[in-house]
Amino acid sequence: MTDNQLRLVWIYPDLLSTYGDQGNALVVERRARQRGLDVARLDVRSDQPIPTSGDIYLIGGGEDRPQRLAAERLRRDGGLHRAVGNGAIVFSVCAGYQILGHEFINDLGQREPGLGLLDVVSTRGEGERCVGDVLGDIDPRLGLPQLTGFENHQGVTHLGPSARPLAQVRLGKGNGTGDGTEGAYNDTVFGTYMHGPVLARNPLIADLLLKLALDVNALPPIDDRWYEALRGERIAAAQQPA
Repeated sequence: MTDNQLRLVWIYPDLLSTYGDQGNALVVERRARQRGLDVARLDVRSDQPIPTSGDIYLIGGGEDRPQRLAAERLRRDGGLHRAVGNGAIVFSVCAGYQILGHEFINDLGQREPGLGLLDVVSTRGEGERCVGDVLGDIDPRLGLPQLTGFENHQGVTHLGPSARPLAQVRLGKGNGTGDGTEGAYNDTVFGTYMHGPVLARNPLIADLLLKLALDVNALPPIDDRWYEALRGERIAAAQQPA
């Protein structure tokens, strides 16, 4: 962050913006502005170059063919790689999460190269689709409360040695590997299968992204009553018997 301006980049809203994932960009922008930060938000369409000077990059979910197109264009563009090399923070959801890994299965049933920004590999599950509410315990090293979100995916994502699980699920499938893991992260790059949008249901994850981008240990407090009401409602609903 330079010139006291936070640069927020929403990647390919024309391809990767299903299940309300654009709400993640709205939440980060809102929570930054509530703390008096000057925010420059840039929505980058798939026919535009990815800027390399952003502070936080957000990627949403999408259908199989748009996911393949997004991966092809991001590989060709190279801007996100350069941004991460410059210290940018990346938060990705579902299809975006798979794209950040080494490879995934595309709409043609073929292995599609990812960006290699997360040490994960995604395949296609053979069983039932993972659909429904998820509750989980976020990695204690991140100092965050319980994860709540909604998953809708057929993918199975395996973590390599340099990727940490974002959470361990209590309810739901998460990465679909049967080991209880959900999502993955390293120092600056995060991935999850959670929709919701996930940052509205977990606003302190948005704050974590802001703290990493600003390189601070704490942020000024803001009124979180709306977010906490939403969290409480969704957690209670997920815990109701089917």
